[in-house]
Amino acid sequence: MAAFRPRPEPVEVARVTATAGELLEVLWGRASTAPASASQMRVLLTLEHQDGINLRTLCDALSSAPPATSRLCDRLVAAGFVERVIGKTDRREVRLHLSSRGRAFLDDLRARREQELQTVLRLMPAGKRAALLEGLEAFSDAAALRMRDKSTHPGDRTA
Repeated sequence: MAAFRPRPEPVEVARVTATAGELLEVLWGRASTAPASASQMRVLLTLEHQDGINLRTLCDALSSAPPATSRLCDRLVAAGFVERVIGKTDRREVRLHLSSRGRAFLDDLRARREQELQTVLRLMPAGKRAALLEGLEAFSDAAALRMRDKSTHPGDRTA
């Protein structure tokens, strides 16, 4: 007979998930993000998902001030990871794009991080890996829904 196991409360799952996130940061630290800083990585990942956004939209996405975001972009342009494109109809409008070098950098980083994850996952029993996959898929769906809700209702803290 299987042992009774109560359903975990969100607070318990959040605590374990946060711990797992911290462990991932340590593991992924072995797959260095150099030459990009953590802040620059946020810019690259944002541009990957919102290609062609303007500086103001990027500032909002990062919850950052325009001068700080502009400096981040300056460094990423200088590194060849980001391209600025001036609008055809309004020359004051500047669109930001991830360059092919920026995309290659993210692809390489993901491959190195995935190698670290595979090493850890091989240490887990197959059944636990399957349960983790199922849980992470559900988590990803819920997180995507939450992000969509927040973008639809940006000022609403409950959305």
